[in-house]
Amino acid sequence: MLESGSTIGILGGGQLGRMLALAAARLGLRCHVFAPSPDSCAFDVVHRVTCADYADAGALDRFAADVDVITYEFENVPAEAASFLASRKPVIPDPDILAITQDRLSEKDFIAKLGIQTARYASISSLDTLECAIEAIGLPAVLKTRRFGYDGKGQVSIREDTDPAAAWRGIGQQPAIVESFVLFEREVSIVAARAQNGRIECFDLTENEHRDHILARSRVPARVPDALAREAQAIAEKIAAAFGYVGVFAVEMFVLSQKLLVNEIAPRVHNSGHWTIDGASVSQFEQHIRAIAGWPLAKPRRHGALEMINLIGDEVKDAERWLRHPGACLHLYGKSAPRPGRKMGHVTLLGGD
Repeated sequence: MLESGSTIGILGGGQLGRMLALAAARLGLRCHVFAPSPDSCAFDVVHRVTCADYADAGALDRFAADVDVITYEFENVPAEAASFLASRKPVIPDPDILAITQDRLSEKDFIAKLGIQTARYASISSLDTLECAIEAIGLPAVLKTRRFGYDGKGQVSIREDTDPAAAWRGIGQQPAIVESFVLFEREVSIVAARAQNGRIECFDLTENEHRDHILARSRVPARVPDALAREAQAIAEKIAAAFGYVGVFAVEMFVLSQKLLVNEIAPRVHNSGHWTIDGASVSQFEQHIRAIAGWPLAKPRRHGALEMINLIGDEVKDAERWLRHPGACLHLYGKSAPRPGRKMGHVTLLGGD
């Protein structure tokens, strides 16, 4: 159990790292952020920074020597860096979990072995295997690289008029999976925390709206029957227990009539949980800090109906209007310049206005 004044190391310097550091400071803990980009927005709010490549063993060694525990704000931390650090200080969540969730195929296999439903999928290693999978799964379908895809990157839709060879080239002929296209009613996610003693606390199921494959809005509570919300929580608890997970994670799901299909797991704090900063008795960021510090988790209590709106690209230029909006809580990430698809901040609307 960390004592007040201890230092948490965070791999990654984006807005999630920034919000983790702010939550840690509120609890009397310091943070040291390691990130390769000199304009990392998390650098602005922490006790110490290391700006170096994840392959820089000397920098990693100095970073490890300065912290008491290490966590990460994004799941694509290079495996070599995570293993190097884990030999020196505790890395939470366990890097072995990264190895599973960084690979879409191993993640889907992990979920399926737990008896949890997903879209139909198949492993793709060549154009021939892609054509066979399309024959078995049917169209439309989605071809996704196994690694390093997020916010719609590394994936191609395949329809009746799509040339499979062009789709295969479109993802760089990399190891991939193909999934059946899901005609869902809505997309939802559940953010949960698991403590070192195995206790699990879940935030309320959240309904999400994406634009150009990027999360645009989240609303809570999700418009689903109570039984489905309980099922989502049970899925999160099952995954957390199977992983032996410690910290906050999210499970993204599709709602189809009266059932849920798991889309993916995010082994970190999650964009769809940003509403918890202003809209709950404890935020996802504080829960994560509590978990990795070995502190007790809080029991989340939501403050009514809520909506979270991402400010993407040039939308941040109109952020001033939210300062005049009743019930609006504005968060700007301090990033240097807006560009298409870049998350620049978010707004939480209290009371579901």
